[in-house]
Amino acid sequence: MTTTVSRTGEVELAIGGMTCASCAARIEKKLNRMDGVEATVNYATEKAKVLHGDGVAVEDLIATVEATGYTAELPAPVRAESATTDADDEDQEGDELRPLRHRLVTAVILAVPVIAMAMVPALQFEYWQWLSLTFAAPVVTYAAWPFHRAAWTNAKHGAATMDTLISVGTAAAFLWSLWALFFGTAGTPGMTHPFELTIARTDGAGNIYLEAAAGVTAFILAGRYFESRSKRKAGSALKALLQLGAREVTVLRDGREELIRTEDLNVGDRFLVRPGEKIATDGAVVEGASAVDTSMLTGESVPVEVRVGDTVTGATLNAGGRLIVEATRIGADTQLARMAKLVEDAQSGKAAAQRLADKISAVFVPIVIALALGTLGFWLGNGSGLTAAFTAAVAVLIIACPCALGLATPTALMVGTGRGAQLGILIKGPEVLETTRKADTIVLDKTGTVTTGKMTLLKVHPAEGEDETEVLRLAGALEHASEHPIAQAVAAGAAEKVGALPVPEDFANQPGLGVQGVVESHAVLVGREKLLTDWTIELPSDLKQAKAEAESAGRTVITVAWDGEARAVLEVADAVKETSAEAVQRLRALGLTPVLLTGDNRAVADAVAAEVGIAPGDVIAEVMPEDKVDAVKRLQGEGRSVAMVGDGVNDAAALAQSDLGLAMGTGTDAAIEAGDLTLVRGDLRAAADAIRLSRRTLATIKSNLFWAFAYNVAALPLAAAGLLNPMIAGAAMAFSSVFVVSNSLRLRRFRPMTAS
Repeated sequence: MTTTVSRTGEVELAIGGMTCASCAARIEKKLNRMDGVEATVNYATEKAKVLHGDGVAVEDLIATVEATGYTAELPAPVRAESATTDADDEDQEGDELRPLRHRLVTAVILAVPVIAMAMVPALQFEYWQWLSLTFAAPVVTYAAWPFHRAAWTNAKHGAATMDTLISVGTAAAFLWSLWALFFGTAGTPGMTHPFELTIARTDGAGNIYLEAAAGVTAFILAGRYFESRSKRKAGSALKALLQLGAREVTVLRDGREELIRTEDLNVGDRFLVRPGEKIATDGAVVEGASAVDTSMLTGESVPVEVRVGDTVTGATLNAGGRLIVEATRIGADTQLARMAKLVEDAQSGKAAAQRLADKISAVFVPIVIALALGTLGFWLGNGSGLTAAFTAAVAVLIIACPCALGLATPTALMVGTGRGAQLGILIKGPEVLETTRKADTIVLDKTGTVTTGKMTLLKVHPAEGEDETEVLRLAGALEHASEHPIAQAVAAGAAEKVGALPVPEDFANQPGLGVQGVVESHAVLVGREKLLTDWTIELPSDLKQAKAEAESAGRTVITVAWDGEARAVLEVADAVKETSAEAVQRLRALGLTPVLLTGDNRAVADAVAAEVGIAPGDVIAEVMPEDKVDAVKRLQGEGRSVAMVGDGVNDAAALAQSDLGLAMGTGTDAAIEAGDLTLVRGDLRAAADAIRLSRRTLATIKSNLFWAFAYNVAALPLAAAGLLNPMIAGAAMAFSSVFVVSNSLRLRRFRPMTAS
């Protein structure tokens, strides 16, 4: 006997069997009707996040979901040690999509000849109608089975969706064709559907609608397949985050170095971190000193100097010296694991936008079914006979099954996303598009998005009488021998301006202060002002002023001295991209309010904001990853629809929390997977192009849906009057489909403003 666990708390359920956003809405509605339950169901991630009160067991929640016609179970926990490889992910995705792909391939291969024979009289040989039946039967039964199953589930709960419309329409067309072939005159050898568009009462016993049934199934399966393929990527942000950590670590045990898996670390273990290696887990430095690049997790562009007693975070990069660290937190307690949880919570809490087709179908389907029943009753009551009455009623159902509706979303999405891919803009799915229209605020992460994301030598202030070239040669030569990121920035800037650098004759690193050595017989010091002070070297007044001004602008200042005298002050900072100011203007032109968000200090943030044209009141600085999520939530709490552009691991949770996440493709996998739109180029102007393209694609989808329904609605009176012959039905379907495809193809003419 199973013991029922009853507690107050939060639980996440993996939901199976959903076919559209309305399924998620139905499950959510049923769960929220339970006492003490507050639930949100996300169609994209196929998960339900449920807050339940005392007395509500997890088993009760699962039973409610199952009673609604779907499956539910507690998901397996995602852990770093169970993170799969990319190949494993692809295999798993292939396994999940394989049944749908098989149905799609079957439908396309068999539906094409059925449609061709029905629409081209020259292909209608003596027994063509029986070949059409042979090809159409597997399409309407096997390939369309998910639609029939979903329609039955909907019917049991008194609901109607796009699936209901597809199932009823294709089933009516197929069953009527069977009746006409076996009991009517459609099975007569030599029967043809002449290519004529006359509006006249026809004998339904001679009509078959197999091309409608097969064609609609194939078109809509194609749309479902591409939607499902993109939906399967929803959980990739968690995998990308968990794979950032070090896989192996060198621990010190009994005076020996031993290489073990990271998940085998215990609290209290001491481990070695060499220069260039990732720190395996959160801990405290017990030996050594170094510079640690924490930008991936904190967004702070300047490396953090650490020494004995300082704390370090797992997955950050040791950019300098040798460290021995004592593990203080492991597994789910680490900052990386907590960030993964933030991303997961943000994704689960973000309700997926209901697809517009389902919204329309919820009203349209009951009206069509009522109209078909009304048509049947009218003709029977009018004494026109059973055949004529059923002909008219079935014609209503068939013409209401919109072939073009199945093309409306996928064709526009296919063309729009294809054009986007050519321009370096990757759109993840149809739900993304509605959000681009609503967005009114855009949060811009500073590091790597507005700025280049790496330290750059910006300016040289030589002392009076000193030559800038000589300063760069001597300082650059010494810094070139250091592994510190700031030193590398100075060396790279010097090499770019003066060419080849001399080789130091002597070199020593002073942890936390800078470097010293001998270059071309000069005793050179490069680093913090304190390094010079230790050698009793004072900065002259002009260099002190330059240093103060640079620091007030948020720059990192490096002093240079040789032969006992201060020679120059260097400014190093994360440089603003040349196109960022123009990008901010374009985003404003789209009706968006830019907000700068950064983990850097207030002085740096204000300086960058001023340079790109963001108001001081729209700057949020000195924030940790958790604070970035809270900042987005706070803006959303003010009633804003928030878009966000970011590129770092520290942005992943905030990208997932935002209404629209735009990830820089030059950034980390975690940010890219958490975003809704990916910008392949590192140019922020692409964000404005992405929003313009997404809005244009959404407008195209809406116009497609309008015309797809308009053709069907216009033909409904003809069908109800019994005046709809097969050729008009086929022509209407073909014309509406051609119109929808042509309308979608206009997106290929989209031109980015970036190119202007």
